[in-house]
Amino acid sequence: MSRPNAETKPDPWRVPVIVAQIPDTGLHRKLEASAAERQAMAELAGLREVLSAQADFEIVPKRGNRLQVTGRVRARIGQTCVVTLDPIENEIEEEVDLIFAPEAEVRRLADLIEQGRDGEEPPEVADPPEAIINGIIDLGRLATDALFLAIDPYPRKPGTVFEAEVIAPDPEDHPFAVLKALQDKKKGE
Repeated sequence: MSRPNAETKPDPWRVPVIVAQIPDTGLHRKLEASAAERQAMAELAGLREVLSAQADFEIVPKRGNRLQVTGRVRARIGQTCVVTLDPIENEIEEEVDLIFAPEAEVRRLADLIEQGRDGEEPPEVADPPEAIINGIIDLGRLATDALFLAIDPYPRKPGTVFEAEVIAPDPEDHPFAVLKALQDKKKGE
């Protein structure tokens, strides 16, 4: 997952989970972003503000050193209406269901998919797994990515409709009006 302007700024919300410490029965995590983390998210996403951000995740070990992370991300964000330019608030609620796998396996799958593009049909892969980087899954980054993907890029105040001003064209205002005027002048002489 990627997000806007992520190339130069660090992740605003970090909640690392060490994969080796996840019990066989799985792990449940409830997260809430601090004021500083919310401010950093707002700056990174170009929002007026992030009023609240919470996440609720279940991490379940799967075979092959994979992990399934399911849950929900909720947030309240402040944006600007693209029609009226009034400040508005929007609720975000996004479901998360991802598989994480060791980096080597993710690279191997990417190579298989790339090989399949050389003329033959690629292997059937619905969603490739996310990489477990250095034995860690960052739930804060996962929550931030889900939140950013759910942001409406063109928010509107409820009930607001953009209506373009329609101006009837002047019949004398066209590219050939000057020629017509010259022609009319010539006829009048």
